[in-house]
Amino acid sequence: METNPAPDAIFGSQGLTPEDQEYRGSRFGEVKAAIFANPYQKVWGDPREPALPFYKTTNRSVYAGTLPGGKPPQFKLASIRALDSGADLRFGGDGRGFRRLVRPAGVCVTGRWEIDQDNPYSGYFRNGSRGLVIARISAGVTMTLRGIRRSFGMALKLYPTPDENHTELLRTANVLLADDLGGSTARRLTEVDLSNAPRIRGFNRGTEIPVLLNEGAVFEIVDRMGTMRQVYPIAELGIDEGTATKAPEYMRLRTSAGQAANDEDDVRNQVLAQLYDKGNSTPQRTLSFDISVSDRGKQSGFPFFPGGLQQTVSDWQTIGKVTFTDGVASYNGDFVVHFRHPTWRKDKNDPASAFRIGGRKVRWF
Repeated sequence: METNPAPDAIFGSQGLTPEDQEYRGSRFGEVKAAIFANPYQKVWGDPREPALPFYKTTNRSVYAGTLPGGKPPQFKLASIRALDSGADLRFGGDGRGFRRLVRPAGVCVTGRWEIDQDNPYSGYFRNGSRGLVIARISAGVTMTLRGIRRSFGMALKLYPTPDENHTELLRTANVLLADDLGGSTARRLTEVDLSNAPRIRGFNRGTEIPVLLNEGAVFEIVDRMGTMRQVYPIAELGIDEGTATKAPEYMRLRTSAGQAANDEDDVRNQVLAQLYDKGNSTPQRTLSFDISVSDRGKQSGFPFFPGGLQQTVSDWQTIGKVTFTDGVASYNGDFVVHFRHPTWRKDKNDPASAFRIGGRKVRWF
């Protein structure tokens, strides 16, 4: 299948823009409406609709500007923006958004976050927490089809309200989860665990190994940790500034029991088939994941050693569920919606221990 060069073949500004600096929060309904505004298929699975597009991830684009005398290194600018911009939507000056350098093709889903078990953590990990979620699920490679080693991943945005029609601007908590950053041969999203401490079997990336190397190296330079993302934003959501918080070390999403599987090749179609019947624009089912947390884990190996780098986590406690009720593969879902990457902290519960503060790196070790 042909890959689409993207409506904007030039990747656009990867760094911070005035739109990022002016961010004060967003409304769930407006962000959802933006994502659903321009679907690739008006009715998913209708035979009259075009096929979903693919956008290339290339070594050339990820390394653009890194050579002496070249333009500013684009992936470094993109990484800094991902860490420093809280914006939920980034339309840009022309309203067309920005091309992603990695994970360019995905599917967006929306739904509910619910915690129903006692646990020692704060914020929206607390028992009784109810919120709204917007997530983007991707496969981490140019082609998202089954039979290709894919790195299933989810960027999740949590709003501190169950009211889809809230009028006040709210800042969101964003977390990043994946199964294997190198890639696996899992046939379906529903077969893998998504964690903030994913496995990394580097050689599985094949021709995209240089992309993986650059991802890890650049995040080590501009932040601290290129292999794991902390989940303290959820532990701080809904908490008054200055109040002590407690975040788990590890978070995992695993498909809830009773979810029907399907044999769609493209992960985007897999997700949409969990929600819709082909040719029917009304959701018929939900897609649910159990939320589990833990503080006990051990890292072993190295991304490019046999077996790769892996986190062995024990004592998982299931504390709730995230349930997606609708979804869409859309232009704005690929080019406009934005998920902030939590900067690394020496102490995950202490904002003053962050490696980036005020838009610059303040410590190295």
